[in-house]
Amino acid sequence: MKIKFDRIISIATLTASVAALVLVLKRPEPVAPALPAPAVAANAQSFQNKIEQLEQARAQGQSGAEVRLNAQEVAAAIAQASGALDAPAGGSGGAAPSTTAASGNDSLSGDLGAGEPSVKDYQVNFEGDVAKGQFLTHIAGKDVWVTLEGHLGSKDGYATFDPTKIKIGDLEVPVSLVNDQLQKRLAEQRDRLKLPENVGGIRVENGEVVVSNK
Repeated sequence: MKIKFDRIISIATLTASVAALVLVLKRPEPVAPALPAPAVAANAQSFQNKIEQLEQARAQGQSGAEVRLNAQEVAAAIAQASGALDAPAGGSGGAAPSTTAASGNDSLSGDLGAGEPSVKDYQVNFEGDVAKGQFLTHIAGKDVWVTLEGHLGSKDGYATFDPTKIKIGDLEVPVSLVNDQLQKRLAEQRDRLKLPENVGGIRVENGEVVVSNK
């Protein structure tokens, strides 16, 4: 009976591992719809106009003035900054690590803490006070989709991000498993998170990014 029970456990474990691998290989539902190039260009210009409005308010002595940026404007600004303004918004999902779920999670932790990741095909969206980001990156030498959800904020002149949900492919990973490495990575990239001198704070509210001046 013990032998049969052990075999059942082994088969169940194998089945769970295969199911997890299928989820990791699967491209998740996009967090935002793709936009045509003309719409991306228009949103990038709208982003720039709003940032200029914020600077003008500061120049006129209006402390605490705010502008609101929607997901399309933010995504277009990211595309413009990365030089991908004319690139297609959607990419083909790559293969994920050919490992079990547990070892795949360990690989994520390792990759978050070492080397400069190759990140492309950004997508962003905002719902309520939650920021959502999705991108294609290299984990354990393979292209995989990573989806992050969490709270965007600011502290001492730097942007902050506190994750509430992390997915590799279509597989949700416990935040507690990788958050330490994620925060370490953000700390290593601290210079990139520094807010412009005229910006007092950022937050997500009612599905938009609210940026205030000093």
